[in-house]
Amino acid sequence: MFKLIKSYFKIIKERDPAAKGFLEIILCYPGFQALVLHRISHKLWKYKLPLLPRVLSQLTRNFTGIEIHPGAKIGKGVFIDHGMGVVIGETSEIGDRCLLYQGVTLGGTGKECGKRHPTLQENVVVGAGAKVLGAIEIGSNTRIGAGSVVVKNVDRNSTVVGIPGRVVHQSGVKINPLAHSALPDAEGNVIKNLMDRIDYLENHIIGLQDLIEKGNINKEKKQLFISDSQSLRDKEIIDFLGAAQQDIDL
Repeated sequence: MFKLIKSYFKIIKERDPAAKGFLEIILCYPGFQALVLHRISHKLWKYKLPLLPRVLSQLTRNFTGIEIHPGAKIGKGVFIDHGMGVVIGETSEIGDRCLLYQGVTLGGTGKECGKRHPTLQENVVVGAGAKVLGAIEIGSNTRIGAGSVVVKNVDRNSTVVGIPGRVVHQSGVKINPLAHSALPDAEGNVIKNLMDRIDYLENHIIGLQDLIEKGNINKEKKQLFISDSQSLRDKEIIDFLGAAQQDIDL
């Protein structure tokens, strides 16, 4: 228990420059308070005591604004920053050194019994307001952008953004877990690529109109439609739209 508390202190000091000392962390960090109280309720839950673990969990929620079901499994060095509105479901599993911001939900998607909440491997960062739903697995060293909704498994070393969450791999790139401004703008990139494509097609239409007026359309037609149709930006659009669109013939 003391080793776990020590790991909480260490990660808070490491990731929050506002943390000035141990007493401040104990008294003023609801994420720390919620995790310590969860350790107690989780122990009671493992002993199969009726009602008491849920009552303690509810009191913790009222006190900190963070709702953690006593059945959830949480590793060492986990940091819930600010934490208001965080909800962690019964069968959730959170690996070591994960970072959760306010408004995060690790929830289920149905009423089935058994495993129905997410599993986060080590060093996962979940941005403010993000929702991770269902019995899915989020790979280690993954970042989930603020406001994203993730409903599918995510490989390790990935970044997830958007609704529904879409994956952008960044293999081999070391990323500061606190650098939220470095998240890619997947929607913006796709919109830009589509606008480029529209410009390209409009220019060809203008060219066709000119050729029609000059009476040379039959001679020049094949040259006009030679294009970079299998370019990376087309692939990026397909990836953004999802696997269901992979059979589109560009």
